[in-house]
Amino acid sequence: MSFTVGLTGGIGSGKTTVAGRFAALGAGVVDTDEISRRLTGPGGEAMGPLREAFGARFVAPGGGLDRAAMRALAFEDPGARARLESILHPAIRAEADRALAACRAPYALLVVPLLFETGGYRDRVGRTLAVDCDEALQERRAAARSGLAGREVRAIMSAQWPRWRRLQAADDVVWNGADPGALDAQCARLHRDYVARGALAD
Repeated sequence: MSFTVGLTGGIGSGKTTVAGRFAALGAGVVDTDEISRRLTGPGGEAMGPLREAFGARFVAPGGGLDRAAMRALAFEDPGARARLESILHPAIRAEADRALAACRAPYALLVVPLLFETGGYRDRVGRTLAVDCDEALQERRAAARSGLAGREVRAIMSAQWPRWRRLQAADDVVWNGADPGALDAQCARLHRDYVARGALAD
């Protein structure tokens, strides 16, 4: 397995954008959100257990998870959220472990939105990287991308660690404000560092 960097950040911070920059530079990217979408899509391995646990009303017409309905339930009912996580989290971790084991890039970037909150992947990463921007920009980006109302975005943000705590915990930080050139320079500098760390880890 390659040297692994855990990438995290609040909703709307731009984790996907930053991961794409690192992938273009040569990193191997394993995104737990993408794994989750595959597992909960039509024919996904998690759909059987989810249907059994929550019923057919949480299955969309195409056969995948009705993500909006499940998100609403999880925020309203902590017990339902715990059941959902007990089904999804082990399956996602197993898929992520397989992808990391197969990675042959100089290093791997493991994208985990709740890396610090859950702690479930900390033993898999040698370094942590937080993507940061101001909260107003987070909210605008998240609403534009997902179509969620502002109050829904704020509810998700309130369930995540606050910025100060995430920044305090991270080994490295990328500022993803509104300057693509500055973002590219930050990613290039960190990429060189991670390649060097990966070489030492071999």
